Amino acid sequence: MPLDTFGSSSVLDIRVYYEDTDTGGVVYYANYLKFFERGRTEWLRRLGVDQSEMARREHKGFVVKSVQIQYCRPARLDDLLTVRSDITRMGPASINFDQKALRDGELLCESTIQVCCVDQNTFRPAAFSRELRTLLEKVQK
Repeated sequence: MPLDTFGSSSVLDIRVYYEDTDTGGVVYYANYLKFFERGRTEWLRRLGVDQSEMARREHKGFVVKSVQIQYCRPARLDDLLTVRSDITRMGPASINFDQKALRDGELLCESTIQVCCVDQNTFRPAAFSRELRTLLEKVQK
């Protein structure tokens, strides 16, 4: 999965497989959320953030707090999609993303997703570590 990072933006190419579609060969609506999750995860990985290590060392993890999504055009079996992820806001323990799924530049689906950092024992909001905050502030628009 090629990933390019441009500041707070990242671009991830994802091929649509049979498992992603309904019987008509159209991407099942909930799978866009999976594509967006992959986009955010690969963006963090590219920045050097190891979520497994963060969980072990700091007992912190990321959870989706809210999603707003709009479907514009269908993606189909074998399409090559580009998932674009942009940070739009960052709080003490949260990041808002604007994410888009495109096919050859055509907008198929767009979403605003708020992801929060939580303590894995209490699931209460937990501020980003100083190290992570510094890294995220460098790439924020």
